[in-house]
Amino acid sequence: QVQLVESGGGLVQPGGSLRLSCAASERTLGPYAMGWFRQTPEKAREFVASISRSGTVTYYADSVNGRFTISRDNAENTVYLQMNSLKAEDTAVYYCAARMTYSRETYYVAGNDYRSWGQGTQVTVSS
Repeated sequence: QVQLVESGGGLVQPGGSLRLSCAASERTLGPYAMGWFRQTPEKAREFVASISRSGTVTYYADSVNGRFTISRDNAENTVYLQMNSLKAEDTAVYYCAARMTYSRETYYVAGNDYRSWGQGTQVTVSS
C-alpha cells in the first residue's frame, strides 16, 4: 500500500482549467499503475483516467477524453490530471488511486482493481 495525497482542487468557472496532483509519501510511485476517479453525492464513483507504470499508455473516460490529460513524473513521485474546458458536470471530489503491477504497460479502469486511494480533492465548476 502507498499513501496518496491529492491537491490542486478548487473553484473554477466553466471553460477554465485546473491541474490536480497526486503525490506519494514514503514510497516511490514507480511500481504502480495510477488512476483518477471522481464522485458526487448523487452518483457512484466514476472512472476518469488511468496511466501505466511507464507513462506511455493512458486511457480516458469518454466524458473527459480530449479535455483531460493524465501524466506522471516518477522522479517526483507525482501523478497529474490536467483538466481543460471544464464543465459544470465535472464538479466532483476527485480521487487518485494506485495499483502495484509488474507490467510497465498495464492500466486499470475498475475501481476494484486499485488498492490504495487518496483522501480526495474537491473540484467545483461554477460561474
